[in-house]
Amino acid sequence: MRPRPPAALALVLALGLPARAEPAAPDVDGAIRLLVRADDMATSHAANVACIASYREGIARSVEVLVPGPWYPEAVALLKENPGYDAGVHLCLTSEWEKVKWRPLTAAPSLVDARGFFFPTVRQRKDFPPGTGFLDAKPKAEEVERELRAQIARAKADIPQLSHLSDHMGAAQSTPEFKAIVRKLADEYGLPLEAKGAKGFNGFGGGPRATAEEKEARLAANLEALGPGTWMFVEHPGADVPEMRAQGHPGYETVATDREGVTRALTSAKVRAVVTRRGIRLVSYAEVNR
Repeated sequence: MRPRPPAALALVLALGLPARAEPAAPDVDGAIRLLVRADDMATSHAANVACIASYREGIARSVEVLVPGPWYPEAVALLKENPGYDAGVHLCLTSEWEKVKWRPLTAAPSLVDARGFFFPTVRQRKDFPPGTGFLDAKPKAEEVERELRAQIARAKADIPQLSHLSDHMGAAQSTPEFKAIVRKLADEYGLPLEAKGAKGFNGFGGGPRATAEEKEARLAANLEALGPGTWMFVEHPGADVPEMRAQGHPGYETVATDREGVTRALTSAKVRAVVTRRGIRLVSYAEVNR
């Protein structure tokens, strides 16, 4: 029997709950600041709803949007309903799932496979069919720049709270030439790639094999041990629903259960209680980059 979707997801859908107030903490030396980033909004309805729940009922304060994603229009609408949710363009040149795909916004023949979709992997993997690696297809730098520019321009026109850029699967910065393009665009559009001063925080570890209960317990324990500074934790909220159960690729077939566990951990009352009791300040890219 599959676990039910997180209660927070159901409440957000049914009631349209307002965003939860952030726990107060003085921004002084010795403060603990935590930036929780929810990735892959616009890839599915389930991801959209889970990303919103992770903000409204949880501890996420920044969310990354794939502009070519099939559920991008809904993502835009949801973000306009939640103007306090900091957003970034998740620069996208790959489409990893087997049964759902997305395409570039521009005419970019060197960036796509024979069906016109982005390639599923950055480099050819032995466990994937031949001809599925982005870099192996010799993408042209001018097409990469044109596509990334189109994604940023579209998001800037649609998402008022856009504050930064990030990189889906590392493809957009997978070569020195592409990295230079992304840096140039970041400067041109005034959208930084980094969260200033943030260090990586391993929220719960264990990868997709960890259960929802293990994710929640590990996140609470790791937050208990978190020291002063600015920390960033990146994860992918989702829900164990038919739409997400149909997603996956070789080596990662447990997308729905894994990503529901992420949502449950990020919206956990136990986790929120630790954040409040320890005075952990929940921050966004926009806040740390001021």
